[in-house]
Amino acid sequence: MKKVYGAIFLAVGIIVFAGAFCLYGRNGKLQQYQGQFFDCFDTVTTVTSYAASEEEFSDQMQLLKEKLLYYHQLYDIYHTYEGINNVKTINDAAGVKAVKVEPELINLLRLGREMYEQTQGKFQIAYGSVLSLWHDCREQGITNPKQAKLPSMEELSKRAQHTDMDKIILDEDASTVFLSDREMSLDVGGIGKGYAVQRLAEYAKELGMEHVLISVGGNVCAVGGKIDEKPWRVGVENPDQESAKAYLCTVDIADQSIVTSGDYQRYYEVDGKRYCHIIDPGTEMPPEYFASVSVLSKDSGRADALSTALFTMEFEEGLSLVESLKDVEAMWIGKDGEIRTSSGWKANEEK
Repeated sequence: MKKVYGAIFLAVGIIVFAGAFCLYGRNGKLQQYQGQFFDCFDTVTTVTSYAASEEEFSDQMQLLKEKLLYYHQLYDIYHTYEGINNVKTINDAAGVKAVKVEPELINLLRLGREMYEQTQGKFQIAYGSVLSLWHDCREQGITNPKQAKLPSMEELSKRAQHTDMDKIILDEDASTVFLSDREMSLDVGGIGKGYAVQRLAEYAKELGMEHVLISVGGNVCAVGGKIDEKPWRVGVENPDQESAKAYLCTVDIADQSIVTSGDYQRYYEVDGKRYCHIIDPGTEMPPEYFASVSVLSKDSGRADALSTALFTMEFEEGLSLVESLKDVEAMWIGKDGEIRTSSGWKANEEK
């Protein structure tokens, strides 16, 4: 999972321009506050919102943190937690028994299946057995760069035989999940954080927060716009980390999400070549089409899954998919820095 190497603007692909702190709203009572915490999804979470007092905002932040921590634990594939049956619990019981889980986990897996179908298999939550092999090699390569190596194609192909989505058995009435293949495992890293951010935004509304910007790593979600009715402004980071230009463009969002997937923060090198953390289900290898792909959508979970899937597709295939979807736009950054966008992307850029 992603490690945090710095402050707020190291979130993958996204730079948030919140404006000055403590701005007064038109009613003269609400001020703008910004808070951060570091306990969820192995990245920094930043919330920008308005409240009548610092105390009120702190109380709201605590509730949001508790909610996001719940999703972090629920979708974790590495750790177990007392009183929670999570994704790791399901994986540990593969081929043995069905696991009773919270409805929020059923809902996530159902969305994962939907995105699998929508992307014609390019987005895969049943790919845990393959991704775990890449994860182990990446961790070893980062720890000992001189001994970095690729997974064997033989082992990758063997594990790819245990990624059949039809073997995820969801019983929504009983709220259970069963993996009928003992060698199968789930990995929701390409959608779990985005789904959690979307649910967190909906929870913020329930708390009465009507103007909120939430950033969790490379996932940014806006509840409404700013209190002055202007949209929130978000910058898309330049994947060329050596460039003097920190971000490539800024987009204005209100009741929207923007998610970026890229190859420039989670990767390792073997014989001088970079291999990122995103794996193409068609080849079992990291794709080499783009440096980053950003997706705008009204739903953060869908945007998360789409940015992952589009990263594994050639441009024309990805563009065709985006243009077929309502309220979805995308921007592709090539390895050479070339920028290409879907037909409606420019309408969202800063005016």
